[in-house]
Amino acid sequence: MTRLRDITEEDLLQIMNWRMDPEITKFMNTDPKLTLEGQKKWFEKVGKDPDVRYWMILVDEEPAGVINFANLNAEDGEIGWAYYVGEKRLRSMKLALALEMSMYDEALINRGRKAVISDVFSLNKGVIALHKLCGCEILKEQKAAVTKNGTEYDVTYMRMTAEKWKEIRETKNYEKIGFPEKG
Repeated sequence: MTRLRDITEEDLLQIMNWRMDPEITKFMNTDPKLTLEGQKKWFEKVGKDPDVRYWMILVDEEPAGVINFANLNAEDGEIGWAYYVGEKRLRSMKLALALEMSMYDEALINRGRKAVISDVFSLNKGVIALHKLCGCEILKEQKAAVTKNGTEYDVTYMRMTAEKWKEIRETKNYEKIGFPEKG
């Protein structure tokens, strides 16, 4: 069983280790060198920011990764999101589908947003295929959108609209994961 809970200060060391794992960061915009003190400052900052929200992903009550929303209060009605599963042995297609489609439920149905947007390194073909399998459309590909460690990366921008999700949602079979309110 998969569930989400608010991130706590006790999670910060684990999150820091996942976030600096080269297997995770290779598909992210930065390769940070984090410290626990820096993590505590980040945790305090995001805890006060009404525009973002972070949850710990738990698989059978074991911390597995992090999922978040960004731009929660954007006037255009588009919400950003991202996630990673840091525990390699807990990664699965079933989990990825459950997280992504449950996130659409939360953002587009429960929160009434008009669209969910994401940006993916274009070389991350597996995640692009996953998003397309869930019903996302590609908006554009931007060449050299991110420069990291002297290397330029193309980025693919994708979107799921509320209208499309409501149309295809009943055709999807996935574990429904609830997004708890701030506690």
